[in-house]
This record gives sequence, structure tokens and C-alpha cells, in this order.
Amino acid sequence: MELKIEYIAVDDLKPYEKNTRKHEKKDVDNIAKSIEKYGMCDAIGIWKDNIIVEGHGRLLACKQLGIKEVPCVRLDHLTDEQRREYAIAHNATAELSIWDKDFLAEELADLDLT
Repeated sequence: MELKIEYIAVDDLKPYEKNTRKHEKKDVDNIAKSIEKYGMCDAIGIWKDNIIVEGHGRLLACKQLGIKEVPCVRLDHLTDEQRREYAIAHNATAELSIWDKDFLAEELADLDLT
């Protein structure tokens, strides 16, 4: 399968009404700061009729920044059940991994992440 990025107007994207991930204002603010500093480096995953599978926080941050169009990747190959499973798995992956504290300390020593 080949993933293709397409740019879609933020107003045409539809948040999934049962999204299990919550985004507080501080979370959206941090995502917005990241987008301002590095650009939009992660496409929003969408499914049939432009329903967001993953990327709700990025969409909120883009709206906050006044961005009108965002990169999206279609996940239409997923069944409805797979789409729901993937949305949860995608968000849980980072929470389940651990940091290598030695490498992290080395990386943070000379970086400015503010």
C-alpha cells in the first residue's frame, strides 16, 4: 500500500465524535508551538468522508494558528473496526514506550526545547 499526502481545508475535516483522546488547552498550545517552530511534520489520518482517525490535537492547533489547509493521509483501506482500533493504538503507542534516560540527557544538554 502506498500512502499519499493530500491537503484538505481544516473546515472540511470532521472530528470523530467518539474520540477517546482529550486535548486540554495547554496540550493544544504545546502542539501549536511545535507546529510554529518545526512546521506541520505529521499528517492527519482521515477516513471516509474526512472523519479524523488520528490528529485531533493537530487540527485544533492548526485552527488556533489560523492554518487553512493541512496535510492528510487517507486511511480508507481500514474497516470501521480497524479504524477504531488504530485510533486507540496510535495514541497509546507513545504512552507505552520508555525513554532511554542516558541518551535523553545527552540530547537535552544542548537543545532548546522552549
